[in-house]
This record gives sequence, C-alpha cells and structure tokens, in this order.
Amino acid sequence: MAGNKTFTMIKPDAVADGNTGAIIKMIEEAGFRIVAMKKTRLTEERAGQFYEVHKERGFYQDLVRYMSSGAIVPMILEKENAVADFRKLIGATNPANAEEGTIRKKFAKSIEANAIHGSDSDENAEIEGNFFFSRVEKF
Repeated sequence: MAGNKTFTMIKPDAVADGNTGAIIKMIEEAGFRIVAMKKTRLTEERAGQFYEVHKERGFYQDLVRYMSSGAIVPMILEKENAVADFRKLIGATNPANAEEGTIRKKFAKSIEANAIHGSDSDENAEIEGNFFFSRVEKF
C-alpha cells in the first residue's frame, strides 16, 4: 500500500563511525517498523546503478566512489505517512541546516557524508527498496 513504506540506507561514514545502532534506535523510537535490513557493501558498479539518476551531474563520480567506500545498511521501513515522516526525522541534506534532534544533525559530517539516505517519494521508495531487497511484503 502506497504511503506506508519507505527506504533508507545508513551510509558508509555513519557505519564506519559505529553509529548504526544509535541511528536504528532513533528510527524505531520514531515509530518506524523495520521490514527488511541488511549490512552490505556496494561495488562501484552497483553504486553507479543506484545513483544513475544523477549520472549527468558533476558530483556523480564522487558520490559513487563514496557510496562504495565502505559498508552500508539499507532498510525498508513501515509507518503511516512513512516517506514524509522519515524525511522529517533525518533532517536537511546539509547537516548545518538540519533541525536539532534529527539524525543528520546528530551524526552527519558534511553534505556528502550526511549519515543517511531517505527516499523522497513513495515511487522512489519502491524503486530503491526493490534495488536492495526482493519480495519484501510486496513492496
């Protein structure tokens, strides 16, 4: 059902810094249920496929390199109004602009190393979730 699932991914900087557990705790305390989760590492090829929508942008190669630089933790989350509520929980892309109490305000280092990804629409949540997981409750 549209609107009750979203996709997120704890990025290499946050995993390397040992913040995975604290981030998951914040997600669960905000009322999200984890439907699927795994720890993995993207190859440059897979990172390029995931971020293909940005291929023509100047930051694409750096993004691909960064996202394949270490372990990540992709998750599918469930909650009413999942996409909007999760975007609010993670905060602004630039941690300097993120509100207090958000994941990025607490754990991000920079715009690029901003600790976590969150889908920006129901459609992208489905596409991104299906990139990492198969047959998850008919996501």
